[in-house]
Amino acid sequence: MDDEPLSNWAERRDAKIGRLRAVPLVSGDGPKAAHLNPDAPRAIQRWNGYAWEPYGTVANLAEARRLLYPRVEEPPTVTDLPPQPLRAGRGRHRKPRPGE
Repeated sequence: MDDEPLSNWAERRDAKIGRLRAVPLVSGDGPKAAHLNPDAPRAIQRWNGYAWEPYGTVANLAEARRLLYPRVEEPPTVTDLPPQPLRAGRGRHRKPRPGE
């Protein structure tokens, strides 16, 4: 049996600290899958390295998704620069001029 070094396990555990999850707040033993009760309130839980601890609440699945998966905005692209003219020369991709 190959045992994993304790330091590797600790690194994996520590990488998950701070992770959030949403749990539907439904009564009884009803289904707890997110897609079955999209309008039910959710408890937001945070992983502290040992157990899931209460972090907050949201009103429904849409708000939980916005909290758990924030929209990643792409950095603005620079499109205001003028186009770079081709330099003089004879690269492999350029056709030879007539008479050369």
